[in-house]
Amino acid sequence: MFYPRLRFQHTLNWDQQRYVYQDYIGDSSYYKKYFDTALHKPLDTLILRENWKIISNDFSIYQFPDAKNLHQFIKVGINFQLINGELSSGSESFVNTIGHAEYRNKSRNQKWDIEANAKLFFTGFNKGDFDAHISLESLIGKKLGYLKAGFENVNRTPPFIFDSRSSFYLLKSTINFKKENTTHIFVSYSLPSYKLRISGHYYLVTNYSYLANYYQLKQESTVFNVLQVALHKTFKVGKRWNWHTDIYLQQPIGDAPVNLPLIYTRNRFAYEGNLGFKNLDIAMGLEARYRSAYKADGYAPVLGRFFYQDTITVKNKLPDISAYVHFRIRPFKAFIRFENLNTAQFKSDSGFGFTGNNMVAPGYAMPGLQFRAGIYWGFVN
Repeated sequence: MFYPRLRFQHTLNWDQQRYVYQDYIGDSSYYKKYFDTALHKPLDTLILRENWKIISNDFSIYQFPDAKNLHQFIKVGINFQLINGELSSGSESFVNTIGHAEYRNKSRNQKWDIEANAKLFFTGFNKGDFDAHISLESLIGKKLGYLKAGFENVNRTPPFIFDSRSSFYLLKSTINFKKENTTHIFVSYSLPSYKLRISGHYYLVTNYSYLANYYQLKQESTVFNVLQVALHKTFKVGKRWNWHTDIYLQQPIGDAPVNLPLIYTRNRFAYEGNLGFKNLDIAMGLEARYRSAYKADGYAPVLGRFFYQDTITVKNKLPDISAYVHFRIRPFKAFIRFENLNTAQFKSDSGFGFTGNNMVAPGYAMPGLQFRAGIYWGFVN
């Protein structure tokens, strides 16, 4: 057997990203109403476009302290990034030099799982951006389960749409936005014997960049917090029947320009077994998703982004309900889903139809009945 102690890795990535908004029969009154200071001139055609090409050249070195445990390693590397953009104002080119490091140790006895990684932009357009993450998971005992805790801090330049050179920057004046900083502290407890997991997430956000009133770019200088607590549990209903439930409680703390439903839950009631066939694995049942009423973000199609609003409340008429069948026969996998069954209703003037749509954003509704199917088949010689 061969146990590596040192590994050199080179990765070359080429990405192309295209962003286009086009309206060939533009309504001048619409743009004047919602983009008064940005698109105030009479128009019949509006096209906003950006094309980006990104080449990343990364070189990394791995070192394995324990030759017989490939889940324990130290990794260091450097990434040289070339970015070229075709914008309405012309071409722009940027470079970034990024250093990164990682330590991973998953013990062979499965009692400890340590993960730590960091990334820092030394030079270039994103100079000073960084991302640091560390987490530790430990097996308390076979009957007591696992405990995991972690910390993450991200310091980043706001998206390029907040840069005045962007084709989608519609403000008349130039604003210098500061770097965003987000601190994330999390902890979770898992008890596999009871199919239970409880988790908590705390976010501390500074210089949060966001969109308001369809096109206005803003930044919240006041520090604010977001707290989320989640419960995941599987209840045994019968020999092959299970009820899977996920419940989330979340709330921004402080006067934050963030919209979140206080309660979100997803539940699946399903048969999971083989129906008496040896090579069949099947899961079929009903899925329901529900969120409490809240002031959901509005949507700006010109910029392709959601924006903060605090005047319109969105709420479910009924939970989103789907029926599904997922199955596997050796290498063959497939799924069939009927989604938004909750939209079914009968009206005296139009008869039966799937028209009782739930709203997900002001002016935007979930579709009616949808049918989806998928197949995956792997062939091995």
